[in-house]
Amino acid sequence: MKLLIANRGEIAVRIHRTARDLGYRTVAVYSDADRDALHVETADEAVAIGPPPPAESYLRIDRIIDAAARTDADAVHPGYGFLAENPALPRACEDAGLTFIGPSAEAIEIMGDKARARAQARDAGVPCVPGFESDDQSPEAFSAAARELGFPLMIKAVAGGGGRGLRRVEEASQLIDELERARSEAANAFGNGDLFLERLVEHARHVEVQVFGDRDGNVLHLGERDCSLQRRHQKIIEECPSPAVDEVLREAMGTAAVRLAESVGYVGAGTVEFLLDRNGDFYFLEMNTRLQVEHPVTEMVTGLDLVEWQLRIAEGEPLPISQDEIRLTGHAIEARLYAEDPARGFLPQAGEVRRFELPVVRGTRVDAGFRSGSMIPPDYDPLVAKLVAKGKDREQARQRLIAALEECVLLGPRHNRAFLIDLLRHPAVIDGDAGTAYVDSLPAIEEPPPDPWVVALAAVMISERDRRDGDPLWGFRNTEAVGWPLDLIRDGAEGTIAIRVDPSSDGYRISIDDRKMEVERATKPVGDLVRFHCDGIERQAHVFYDGDRLCLDDGRTVHIFSEAAPIRDADAIDDDSVIAPMAARVVEVHVATGDQVEAGQCLMVLEAMKLQSRIEARRAGRIAEVRAAVNDQVGFRQVLAVFEETSA
Repeated sequence: MKLLIANRGEIAVRIHRTARDLGYRTVAVYSDADRDALHVETADEAVAIGPPPPAESYLRIDRIIDAAARTDADAVHPGYGFLAENPALPRACEDAGLTFIGPSAEAIEIMGDKARARAQARDAGVPCVPGFESDDQSPEAFSAAARELGFPLMIKAVAGGGGRGLRRVEEASQLIDELERARSEAANAFGNGDLFLERLVEHARHVEVQVFGDRDGNVLHLGERDCSLQRRHQKIIEECPSPAVDEVLREAMGTAAVRLAESVGYVGAGTVEFLLDRNGDFYFLEMNTRLQVEHPVTEMVTGLDLVEWQLRIAEGEPLPISQDEIRLTGHAIEARLYAEDPARGFLPQAGEVRRFELPVVRGTRVDAGFRSGSMIPPDYDPLVAKLVAKGKDREQARQRLIAALEECVLLGPRHNRAFLIDLLRHPAVIDGDAGTAYVDSLPAIEEPPPDPWVVALAAVMISERDRRDGDPLWGFRNTEAVGWPLDLIRDGAEGTIAIRVDPSSDGYRISIDDRKMEVERATKPVGDLVRFHCDGIERQAHVFYDGDRLCLDDGRTVHIFSEAAPIRDADAIDDDSVIAPMAARVVEVHVATGDQVEAGQCLMVLEAMKLQSRIEARRAGRIAEVRAAVNDQVGFRQVLAVFEETSA
């Protein structure tokens, strides 16, 4: 059999791995942005399907079906995201004589529509959170329903997932604005802007149950996963089993999930998601009619390959084991490694992966969609890899996951590795007592100041670069070496770092404020890895240059340094300019040349990797020029608008 994988990134690579183990040949599809991507490289064949925007490539069912026809594929696996929960894809597959790896179009239609799914759950006797779902999508209908439900409440996208189109509303005055934002984000992410409301369940945990059904009507569950550690409703750490679920509760939740799946004749892999309150009561949240990002933790504790199950069931085989044979052994925890900047509101990042080295830690697994040299495009979700650790118990799994994260090397775009390590060490996480609001309740992330040896090494590297790129005798006399001052700016920090660099026969003497350090190279660089002595201690760090900026990974954080003079020149425009904080597409422009604006006013909305960010005025003033329009693709630090100069 030949399998076309209608997705990209780590899930496409992961599906390919199992398909090849079963003897399938695989076909990748790719947009222009993914021409050299890892999922293309690993497949047996690959077909280009369009420009980078998903609506012109990965969401084009006609191009997916055409790619299958051109390569004589027999089946289509949708992965997750994109078309995985679009009933039009299985119908198109059926019309084309292709096997769709997933449930029926009818099941997707019922359960993929969050409002219809709630009604189906109620009919199946599964408890639901009080809410409002209606064909009437007018602001007036939502306002009336919100008054009846009471605040706080949640706005949710009918076709939602991954936190898109999801908004928390604390009071009535916020409702209309949040409805507009949720509708826009949902329409851009899913092509459907319909919404519904739910009363907010405070202090809840997010617990989901993995279900599987075959074509003979048999349905079973594979235990639960706890996905409570979320940032802005986006899961970041998941585990199996849940530390809040005992055998009695597991049986109750599993039975409810199976009953719901049976009610729609479910076939294949699906996940029934619940909110679990502090009293042990659970409420239906939604059903994902596909494989989940976090499925590896279930695989680790059951010893089963869920993609293999999907493929065998799609070929008509029955479920290979019964409910009584399911065993959860040990504990597994997964962390999602994202290209994003935690110190700047988790803004998604794009760019080249300069170096990516996977950890080698006992009991761990990495599902990655990139390799060294890959480009992370700004058009898609910024998930780079999933690191999963299994232990005999939860604590061993947690410690192994931390070790794997610390050993993982990712150079290039900023990422959330240090944030994940810190989170896994939080007391509430260690105790297994964190709910869905826990991460968002933590203080804002601040990039920690670098250790002095990091600054000293940065000074040495920049000084050597300047010598290499300029006069080879720069900084020296024929009688003795002389020192020179060097002002560094660390990206994300205020002010400059005043340094004096004195070359010596063995290396450099670095003076930072009142501290003096001796830095000596231990070996020549091996790729990006530099080993050196600092005050008699041998250390190592990964370094590389991004234009004039030096990027230095100390094993925990990527610090970015530049000489002060060129940065001052570049930043001089910032006082009167509005700068793009990331590579993104402009989806809204709210100002025009000549407009008077107030501090905090929304000027534009950018969208990168399916998430929208408001660009607000840092000060009051008049707009002298607008340099970006709707649908423009803008780069990092590109000028979007310019204020009139303020008088002295």
